[in-house]
Order: sequence, then structure tokens, then C-alpha cells
Amino acid sequence: MPMPFRLHFHRHLHPLPCCPSLAAWLPAAVLLLGVVTALSLPAPASAQKPKAPAGFEGRVVRVIDGATLVVRQADKTEQTVRLRNIDPPEPCQPGGPASKQALIDLALGNLVQVQAPARGPAGGLVAVVMLGEADLSRRQVEEGQAWSLRTRYDRGPLVKEERMATALKRGLHGAGGAVPPWEFRRSKGPCPG
Repeated sequence: MPMPFRLHFHRHLHPLPCCPSLAAWLPAAVLLLGVVTALSLPAPASAQKPKAPAGFEGRVVRVIDGATLVVRQADKTEQTVRLRNIDPPEPCQPGGPASKQALIDLALGNLVQVQAPARGPAGGLVAVVMLGEADLSRRQVEEGQAWSLRTRYDRGPLVKEERMATALKRGLHGAGGAVPPWEFRRSKGPCPG
């Protein structure tokens, strides 16, 4: 008696001659089992990003640029933290040194709370950093020392503060014609070193 449907392999290689419907699903089941097994295995150690620490408190011991701080915790470990939601001028760009100095004046030597830290795309720590009740990201944008971090479809969470700083000609916006860092990087590339 002929089979009700044709399989894509020869009859003598048929794995389950008694159950053609089960045999039709067998390759898909094996493939699915392989995918599930592969997804359930842990990634190799080299591919895993280090976990971000829980929120912590510490003293700002160094300012690297207009959005990056080094925070020393009570146990003397130091964490480099990037302020979330802002994009300051590049260090070699006009306004870069002023943005760094503004963050030095605001935070250096002070006790801060690092909240909701996460690993950024480059693997570094990105967090909300609070100095008392003040969010340092928000302060940098309000004072015209950084831009709200843009995404592909959004002007960023601090766009209102940025517009106010621009209207009041604060910081970078004082002389007019300030070039946002993403445009500077696109035209000039990253700063050397």
C-alpha cells in the first residue's frame, strides 16, 4: 500500500517506517532540541559581560570628562561611572574642558550615591549619580555643560532642561553655535588618546 505522502528521503533510509507522521516531525524536533540546549548553556566566560554592582555610596576622587567620575567606596575600591542620559562635549572639542571643570566644581571630593548602575554598550558602568537631592546628569544639562543623550527616535530624557539652557544661553550655549558632540565625532572623529 503506498504512503499517503512522500518523504524527502529514500524509503530504505526511513528512520521510522511504521510511523510516517512521526518521522516527518522528527527532524524539526531534533533541531528544536538542539536550539533549546544551546540557548540553555551559559555563554563562555569571554563572552559574558561583568555584572554591574548594586547601587553604592562613595566619594568622587577624580573627574575624567564632563560625564565620567571615579568614585571611591568605603572599602577603598574605585569605580569609574558614566553619568546616565547625557552627552558632554568631547575633551578636545570647544566646551569640553569647561564641561569637565563644571563637573569638578560640582562633584569632586563630595559624597555621592550611585543609583541603578548598569553596564553600557562598551562594558563600562553607567548610572544615575546623586549629590544629595541633585541628579548630576540633570545639573550638567541644566547648566549647559552637556546635551540630553539622543537615541535614534528620541531627543532624550533631559530635552526640556537642554532647551531651557539653550534659551537662557547657559554654559556651552552662551556664545551660540555650540556643536553637539555626536556631530563633532561624525565630522572630526574621536579625540586622540
